[in-house]
Order: sequence, then C-alpha cells, then structure tokens
Amino acid sequence: MNGQTKNCQNCKKDFTIESEDFAFYEKIKVPPPTWCPECRFQRRLTFRNERVLYKRDCDLCGQDMVTIFAPEKPIKVYCSPCWWSDKWDPLVYAQEYDPARTFFDQFNELLGKTPWPNLINGYSSLVRSDYVNHAGYLKDCYLIFNADKCENVHYGAILAGDKDSMDLNVVGESELCYWAIDCHKSFSVYFSEGIKNSHDVWFSKDCAGSDHLFGCAGLRKKSYYIFNVQYTKEKWERKVKEYKTSSYTNLQEIKIEAQEFWKKFPQKFNHGLHNTNASGDYVYESKNAKELYLSRFVEDGKWCQWITLPSTKDAYDYTEWGAGAERIYEAITAGEGASGIKFCFGVWSSAIENEYSILAVTCSSVFGCANIKNKKYCILNKEYSKEDFEALRVCIVEDMNKNPYVDSKRRVFAYGEFFPPDLSRFAYNETSASQYFPLTKEEAVMNGFRWRDQTPSGHTITMPQEKIPDNINDVTDDILKKVIGCGECDKAFRVIKPELDLLRRFSFPLPRKCSDCRHMERLARLNPPRFVQRTCQCSGVQSSNGIYQNTATHIHGTGPCHTELETSYAPDRPEIVYCESCYNSEVA
Repeated sequence: MNGQTKNCQNCKKDFTIESEDFAFYEKIKVPPPTWCPECRFQRRLTFRNERVLYKRDCDLCGQDMVTIFAPEKPIKVYCSPCWWSDKWDPLVYAQEYDPARTFFDQFNELLGKTPWPNLINGYSSLVRSDYVNHAGYLKDCYLIFNADKCENVHYGAILAGDKDSMDLNVVGESELCYWAIDCHKSFSVYFSEGIKNSHDVWFSKDCAGSDHLFGCAGLRKKSYYIFNVQYTKEKWERKVKEYKTSSYTNLQEIKIEAQEFWKKFPQKFNHGLHNTNASGDYVYESKNAKELYLSRFVEDGKWCQWITLPSTKDAYDYTEWGAGAERIYEAITAGEGASGIKFCFGVWSSAIENEYSILAVTCSSVFGCANIKNKKYCILNKEYSKEDFEALRVCIVEDMNKNPYVDSKRRVFAYGEFFPPDLSRFAYNETSASQYFPLTKEEAVMNGFRWRDQTPSGHTITMPQEKIPDNINDVTDDILKKVIGCGECDKAFRVIKPELDLLRRFSFPLPRKCSDCRHMERLARLNPPRFVQRTCQCSGVQSSNGIYQNTATHIHGTGPCHTELETSYAPDRPEIVYCESCYNSEVA
C-alpha cells in the first residue's frame, strides 16, 4: 500500500503513514493508527508514574510503604512482598464479558477491583533498593528510575549497568560518574554531556575516546586538554586543582563558563553511534530503525523510546525496556523476553501474545487482563480453554469496532488504539508525560486529563540554604540528620550516607536542590522528542552565524552546505548544527 496522509484525531495535525508502516501493521494484524506518533507517545506516558512517590498502607498486610499511588486513590495497593506472593489470586476478580457494554468500560471496572503493586519493579532482583521504580537487578541504589543492573547509584533515570555514581540521565556501563548526561562506557566523568569511551572528564561535552579533559568540546582521542588547549600531564593536574571544585560557588561558575564555551563548537544534527540506517536522537547500536529517541539495540523498529537493554526487534510505538523484546506494538514498560505484545502496559518476564493488558507478568495469550501473574488464555482475568479464548477474542475485537469507546473529548477508541487516557490511574502531572509534554493544569483538563494538586510536604526545614557549607571539606556527618530546603521548589530533602560518601570521594559540594529539581535541570539539557526540518549551518569556511571557524575543507567546498536535516535542535536553539559530513570533517 502506498503512503497516506491522515489527520490526528487528538491534535488535529496531519501525519504520514508510509508504505513500510502499512506493511508492519498488516504483518501483526492491526489497523493503522488514528493518532500521530507524538500524540501516541504522550498517550502511553499518561499511564506511567515514574517518580511521584507517596506513603500509604498496604491493603493486604497493613504495613506502610512507598508507592506511586496517592493515598486517596480508591484502589487496592499491595506492598511488593504481598503483591508478588501467593497470598491472593488474580482470578478472584474475573469478569464475564458483556457484549452490551464497551470493552474499555469493562476493563476500567477490572482496573478498579484488582490490587496494584506499590511500585513497578522486578522485586526479587532488588537488593537494598527500596526507593526505586521501573527498575530491576539493582543493589544499594536510591531514587533511580527506569534503571537496570546498577550498584550504588543514586538519583538518576534511564540507566543500565552503572556503578558508584549519582545524578545521572541516560548513562550506560559507566562508573564513578556525577552529573553525567548521555554518557556511555566511561568512568570518572563529572558535569559532562555526550561522553563515550572516556575517563577523567570534567565539564566537557561531545568527546569520545579521550581522557583527562576539563571544559572541552568536540574532542576525539585527546588527552590532557583544558578548554580545548593541550597541556602536559603535570601542568594539567596542577591547573585543574586550581579550580577548587570542592567549593559550591566555584563549581557554579565553572559550569556556566563551560556551557558557554560549548556553544562555540558545532553539534552533529543528532546524537548517535554505531548505527546502520537509523534515525532519531540519542540512538545507539541500532539497525533499520527510524525516529527513535533515547534508545539502543533496536533492529527493524520505529517510534521507540527509552530502550536500554539488548535487544529489540520488530517494534513500533514501543516505550521502555528491551531485553529480548520482539514483535511489540503500542506498548510501554514491556520487556525481558516479551513477544507479540500489543496495546499493553507493564508486561514482562516472557510475556507472550498479550493484548490490552496492564501488569500481566509471565502470562501467555491474555486479553484485557490486569494485575495478573503466571496465567494463560484469560480475558478480563477469567480463564478459558484455548478454543474458547480465541473465539471470544474475535468477538470482542468485532464489538470494539462496532461499539467503540468514546471519551469526553469525542475521541474514538476502537480496536487498534492504545488505552484511552480515562483509564489511567494517575493525574497528568504525576506521569512521565508531564516531563516530556508539559502542560498547565488548565491545559491538561482542557485536553481530557486529570490533575492532582500536590500537598505541601509538611517537613520542618532544619538546614536552610544559607547554612549549607560552601565546601565539602567543611561538611560533617551531622548533615545526615538535617532536613534541607530545596533552593528551587518548596520541597525538603535529606542527604543520605552513600551520597555523602560519593561527594567526599569526588570532592564535590553538597547539592542545593532536591533530586526532582536536579533531574529536571538535567532533563532540560537533553534534546526533546520532537523533530523539525532545517538546513546544515555550515556556510563553507565558518558556521552561518560566524561563531565557529572551520578547521578543514568540507566536501561541498567553500560554499554553503545545503543538506536538509531532520533534527531535534529547533531553529531558535543557540547551538551550531552541522550535518554528519560537515561535523565529521571538524571533529573526527
């Protein structure tokens, strides 16, 4: 089938479905989408509360617990030991399918009855890591999210295989890192972005295969550089000490100086490495994959985000995980051997052929199930024979098309659409959608989302900002007992012992902001998941804004480069954006 232009029933903007997309939809037997890719991503995120945590009691054992569900939510929530135990049976909540009602109305009823886990974790794989979410295989970790296979890591998101680090975003297979963004296979990286296969890197950006850098940008296979000037080993070490990064005041001045210095150098139109026929941003080790975002190890995929573990194959509109996932469509938080997954949230551990299900773990051939484990041939949590399951599934799909769910905004949800946002158990400002698609309360309500006004923490501040020691060398263990007021928002936070140990090891001062504000500050330094068309900014001998002077002759000669780019760098951004050819001429 040839490509077609359609109008998104959510944002009302036109979007294109290519012939290759139709081939994928036909292959997995689903109709083409009626929402554009960006709206589909936002819709999936409305079902995912990553980092807004609350206290409430377990509805089974009564113990207090940390959870992603606010105390007033009228649902059952079990602590992890209870939810993962055999103390309850998900089939007790089984419902008979009623063809007189819409499928999503019935599924919503099931969501309101079944008990939810307090956090979305691989519980049995966590060791002394109680305050984490969307995570697995962690040891001694604290407040990290979307993370796997980490040890002694604190405050971060989208992590895999990291150790002895803190304040990270999009970091993999790295150690001894602090305030690192988009960093991979590196160690001893501090206040830096886009660092690959390097070590002992400070306040630097877009460097690879290098070591002992301070305040640098766009270097490859270099050693002992400060603001892109080379020094001897002895002089480099002496000069770096002069910066006195143990002082908070000094540190903030250096961060500003370095980030201004980075703007003088061209950036490649996207971030990526070791790809074949792949597009998007922050894409690594992928093949035949298009319009990815913050993803690695994807083959034959499109519109995937946050894929961190190898491998993923044949996936469209897939958010979070990997780890042997294949044949995935319109799913979020699915992985670890998941296969044949359509329109699901929270399915893993060899989940196979699951549709329209939420939190179905190690299940095969389930449709419309919720909070269920180790079952097969179930619909609305009721078990059937294989033959009866298949026959009823066909009937439900037909009914979904004849009698679709229609929400308050008149959006139609027939078979082939992800869950209506009405079914989410979270307010918009509790979800990951609010981080990547921020809305005001008025905008959220206008778009059919719920909103929760956050209540004050009620903590008494015992360490105001002005009393925090400027230098880490002046901080005593007594700080662990203090409640610190965030310098950005009205929240309070504490310093934990492993955090203090790492700060002393790195010789960096105490933070002045809570972990949420630090996360949002780092997130703002990542390009957003929105792509625009623009032209390479190389004018021949210099950048088009005259700031950067080229150091090499480019393939297009001394005239302007006319290469058209699809990039997440919006035209009003300050960065100098080069196509791959011009960029490689300057930094390779």
